[in-house]
Amino acid sequence: MTETIKLVNVSKTYSDIVAVENFNFAAEKGQIIALLGPNGAGKSTLMNMITGFLAPTSGKIFVDGLDISQYPENAKEKIGFLPEGSPIYPDMSVKMFLKYMADIRGVGKDHITKAVHIANIENVLHQKIETLSKGYLRRVGFAQSVISNPNILLLDEPTDGLDPNQKAHMRNLISKMRKNKTIIISTHLLDEAETVCNRIVLINKGKIMADGTTKDILKQTKTKSLEKAFAKLTTGENKGE
Repeated sequence: MTETIKLVNVSKTYSDIVAVENFNFAAEKGQIIALLGPNGAGKSTLMNMITGFLAPTSGKIFVDGLDISQYPENAKEKIGFLPEGSPIYPDMSVKMFLKYMADIRGVGKDHITKAVHIANIENVLHQKIETLSKGYLRRVGFAQSVISNPNILLLDEPTDGLDPNQKAHMRNLISKMRKNKTIIISTHLLDEAETVCNRIVLINKGKIMADGTTKDILKQTKTKSLEKAFAKLTTGENKGE
């Protein structure tokens, strides 16, 4: 299959801090990939580099075959991004914000209507964003990420702040979109990685520690659960082994 995202020897440093080190990675259409790791592992940094919000210190990033450093606008229009913390305009109504995002993406009212339905936010369309709960903020952020029906979705902690029912709804939505998209999820939730994703990239200190299905990772780490594999690769522990 054709690679939709490719990272070649990508590193990101801040003075003497190495956030991502010599990262090589490729993703294909039809994959839901979890970037799984503890806080500070480099997950959000990777997301921000793939979307073009951060430039790598070294290495190359390709989106649908386009070098994002050379063709930033063409590459970015192929990506829908839900960043950490849902940084959206607090003084806008939800409807106004989504119209603004649709205008930027060059899509019409039908795209807005579909995104609103997908995210299940019909009942807060006329509310100001600053009045929304954390869960609704996340869902509005998700709506803007899918508004142009992009081929690639990057979702940074997509279920953060959602109640159990909302989490189940979001995870089901992501699973349904798998067929026609490449979806990368940043998460520290083991159950989310295991139940939603068909590939897990376990990272720590900016490096890939394991990559594959849950079964692959258990085999690589010689453990009996994802929790034990996670602990072994991120802390050096051998929980219960």
